[in-house]
Amino acid sequence: MSLQSNSVKPTEIPLSEIRRPLAPVLDPQKIDAMVATMKGIPTASKTCSLEQAEAAASAGELPPVDVLGVRVKGQTLYYAFGGCHRLQAYDRRARETQNAAFPVRCRVLPATPRQIRMYLGSSLDIE
Repeated sequence: MSLQSNSVKPTEIPLSEIRRPLAPVLDPQKIDAMVATMKGIPTASKTCSLEQAEAAASAGELPPVDVLGVRVKGQTLYYAFGGCHRLQAYDRRARETQNAAFPVRCRVLPATPRQIRMYLGSSLDIE
């Protein structure tokens, strides 16, 4: 969660609708711990103590992922540039449940095509 999204209410977006344009560098043990947390089994990782995992596991939820929402031609496109481990954990759960539309807890921050181009370069054609 970022300072910009503190006041934004979490919502659920299908995993299949979230674009992840940057390749992540992942720690498999951290993803395993997050998947266990989603299943209600608290598991510590390098960045999450057992106490923190227990608090999250009681709700069976991970912290929301910050996502940029861009309105283009009447539809909203969602872009995630962070939350890579959480998104990978959601992806694993989606595969386990065979649900490509697995809901991801997100905080959607409005963005413009121009702002997205700052991240992805001018080759992006979304207007």
